[in-house]
Amino acid sequence: MKLTVVIVSYNVCDYLQQCLISLRRALKNVDAQVVVVDNHSKDDTVERLRKKFHEVQFISSNHNLGFSKANNLAIKQSNGQYVLLLNPDTIVGESVIDQCLTFMDSHPKAGGLGVQMLKADGSKANESRRGLPTPMTAFYKMSGLCSRFPKSRRFGKYYMGYLSWDEAAEIEVVSGAFFMLRREALDKVGLLDEDYFMYGEDIDLSYRLLKGGWQNWYLPAKILHYKGESTVKSSFRYVHVFYEAMLIFFKKHYSHLSFLLGIPIKMAIYAKASMAFFSTLWHRLKKSLGFIDRKTPTCRYVFICRQEHMDACKTFVRQKAIDAVFVEGDNVSLPEGHLSQKVKDVLNASSCQYIVYDISSYSFDNILELFSRNPQDNLFLATYDPENNIVITAEDVLK
Repeated sequence: MKLTVVIVSYNVCDYLQQCLISLRRALKNVDAQVVVVDNHSKDDTVERLRKKFHEVQFISSNHNLGFSKANNLAIKQSNGQYVLLLNPDTIVGESVIDQCLTFMDSHPKAGGLGVQMLKADGSKANESRRGLPTPMTAFYKMSGLCSRFPKSRRFGKYYMGYLSWDEAAEIEVVSGAFFMLRREALDKVGLLDEDYFMYGEDIDLSYRLLKGGWQNWYLPAKILHYKGESTVKSSFRYVHVFYEAMLIFFKKHYSHLSFLLGIPIKMAIYAKASMAFFSTLWHRLKKSLGFIDRKTPTCRYVFICRQEHMDACKTFVRQKAIDAVFVEGDNVSLPEGHLSQKVKDVLNASSCQYIVYDISSYSFDNILELFSRNPQDNLFLATYDPENNIVITAEDVLK
């Protein structure tokens, strides 16, 4: 078997469904297996999706194993020449898997491969290319020098901002949201470190690949990662788990540093964690007191769909009582989608808008290409699935 795709899911049934729809298209000509490990979700993920995706193997855990253990469970039961670790809140373009497999086949020293991840506004996620968080690289990131000089080879090393977005390049850390791995490399360096419950395991595995003599690469094939910027980062649990992962990585890989150097690094991690904790506490306090975040506008929905789905879209909008406009189009009749003059004529330049693409009318490749071509602060990607009558945005699911 050429490829095993492993997805770990936890209470994101509708995002996972969309991810599996995109995978079904992307794996059309690939000898592959898809394994979903559900970490004891409360939204009936397995029951709802098993009957819709007969080609997918579902493993239902009776408790939350965490990211590393759940992935390892599936990897041990699989036999693909390559393994793809994929987040459930992603959309994979139809050509992405083929591009990645072709690249890996032609680069035998490539142990890991990542892709160009897009945010919901079409902008590129910095996490697509990262450098190892060495003590100095981490200091430049936490001190703000990385964001101040993003293209500097020294100060901007954390996100490797000096690399071209449009060319394949060697990188140091591959994101766990889309991490293609060579089975041979995994067999030699080992599976994900289960000391990490969530976060940090991708950095650790990337580092071990490099130390094992393998290469990590970035490929400019596009996927969407819906939750790249919004994954419960205001929760206390995120603060605890994320900074605990930083400490695990430091203790594991930099314990050889001198005592005097180790102390300030640990202090910096604890200080950053404390700041994040109190920021979260303040956010919770304001919310409990009834303060309204005036920066969060109500978005209008701009549907782009085929004529035969127009009535269903309009009925959906009436039932949900949302502000919406409609434009007829598909890959053939309106290939430029929301960038066409036909759609621009109905856009409101000053308001927040979801561009809702009918996924039966457009390929995911085309949707992602259009959104990445001209990112705008007030335009966000959303999808409409006519088969399941559902609209998905980065923040919400309407059904």
